[in-house]
Amino acid sequence: MDSFSILIGGKAGDGITQAGSTIAHLLNELGYCLYTYVDSPSLIRGGHNFVLVRAHRGRIAAQRDHVNVLIALTEETLDKHEWRLKQRPVTVYDSETIETSRLPAITHPFRTGIPVRTILAQEGAPPVLRNAAILGALCKAISIPWGTLEDVIRRYQPKMTELNLAVARHGYDLATEKLLIDLPGGGPRPVMTGLEAAGLGLIRGGLRAYAAYPMTPASGLLHFLARQAPHFALKVVQPEGEIAAMMMALGHAYAGERAAVGTSGGGFCLMTEGLSQAGQAELPIVVALGQRTGPSTGLPTYTAQADLEFALSAGHGEFPRFVVAPADVEQAYAWSTLAMDVAWKYQLPAIVLSDRTLNDDSQSFIAEEVPQLPRLTQKDWDGAAQDDGPGLAYKRYFITDDGVSPLAFPGREGATVKANTYTHDQHGISTEDPGTTVSMQDKWERKARAMAEELDTLPQVNVYGDSDSPRTVVTWGSPTGAMREVGELIGVRVVQPVVLWPFPARQLAKALAGSERVAVLEMNSTGQLAGLMQRHGLDVDAGILRYDGRPFGVGELRRQVEEVLA
Repeated sequence: MDSFSILIGGKAGDGITQAGSTIAHLLNELGYCLYTYVDSPSLIRGGHNFVLVRAHRGRIAAQRDHVNVLIALTEETLDKHEWRLKQRPVTVYDSETIETSRLPAITHPFRTGIPVRTILAQEGAPPVLRNAAILGALCKAISIPWGTLEDVIRRYQPKMTELNLAVARHGYDLATEKLLIDLPGGGPRPVMTGLEAAGLGLIRGGLRAYAAYPMTPASGLLHFLARQAPHFALKVVQPEGEIAAMMMALGHAYAGERAAVGTSGGGFCLMTEGLSQAGQAELPIVVALGQRTGPSTGLPTYTAQADLEFALSAGHGEFPRFVVAPADVEQAYAWSTLAMDVAWKYQLPAIVLSDRTLNDDSQSFIAEEVPQLPRLTQKDWDGAAQDDGPGLAYKRYFITDDGVSPLAFPGREGATVKANTYTHDQHGISTEDPGTTVSMQDKWERKARAMAEELDTLPQVNVYGDSDSPRTVVTWGSPTGAMREVGELIGVRVVQPVVLWPFPARQLAKALAGSERVAVLEMNSTGQLAGLMQRHGLDVDAGILRYDGRPFGVGELRRQVEEVLA
């Protein structure tokens, strides 16, 4: 079997996410590429949680709608996911919690029920280990060797390891084989979330300080970098709020340390005055902006792409910025590094725009798929005098042809380094002179042009599927994974702009050349990317929009694309 999906569902507090992670580890050990989708409402206990783990012989970056194996810990799981069951589905369930009569008829020949409470009582195990019994039964049902499960438990279950093994073995022995899966071999690959990949990319880009106040779906980056801090000499701080986080990061940048902040839409609202400060004071900063369904609190644990226009226009006044939207873990790693380099070379804010799906769902990381992007070098002051006045040899905002002033930091001999949020002259001294005001604004415009010209030498737009097809779908961010797969299945051209500002109009027009019908796929209700394209003279014929907080699955998306492009 080249590709199959496993869904485990139950209540929040039942360890569903941990069980899904263990399933992913199992399939990774067997040599499959993985994609794991986690669906969890913002509840500590109760409700309905589920994890969908998809395994495939080749690279994937999206889930499929249907599943081959359903693990039901509650009857609600059966009710909500019966529609996903494919032909000959295997069902693994707790026979002491779920009545056999409640199982869908399609599952009867392939069901595996085990008495979980009885197993726990016989092994003297607490209720928290119920999933170990279920996982044991799963492995037997789909022909995963016991040794593989034993290795995974010993590696990833440091607490009560021997008891976990005993319970899992009991469940394994009571189950029967229902499905024979292939064993691709080739060994495991790194598996990570988009936030983990972005965090590694920022570290590669020279990150030295990270400040954030927890807000889903960006909280995972704070937790990840805090764990990595001892290994990379990082300063990771959770201050009292988002405003403080932005101010701390700007302070680090002023002192010469590469810094970043992370947040979601509501927190970014609070950071926008600091973003404008970065624009006026020309302080480099990277913002990891994870989108979720809004406005206001919205759906705190679900996904969206409704903050594109916000990211492009956040802050007051006019100042340049860099906005990039990676689609998968490989892009998140590479473009987060570049975002840090762009921020420091051009001394401006850089925004890495993601969403809950990319941030929190995990994927196999394939090194060969990482975009090959150059490293950019910041322009440091060489110590040469820039002014004849005493004590003012260094001009922090020195006027240059490309608008980029040489950098020096506090403590540098011969340099008085100012960071002024007021309109200022080249030295950083406040002024309200109209000519100086214009010259500084023109300086930023030259900087923006220089940045756009350099970025135009990089691959800012990707093309997948059938590059010669007259039917084209343009998308951005996490939906690219599902659309890329659909494009390969039905012969459609798929175009993904990775950089969204400065808008890569020339590269996007080239990628669209020869298209007879263009649809734009995105997770918002107003077609924000489509509107941006049209403002740059690019034709859009139709939109494929989703805004219920859930990501696109491959099967459902294929039906929508075929309908829109017919």
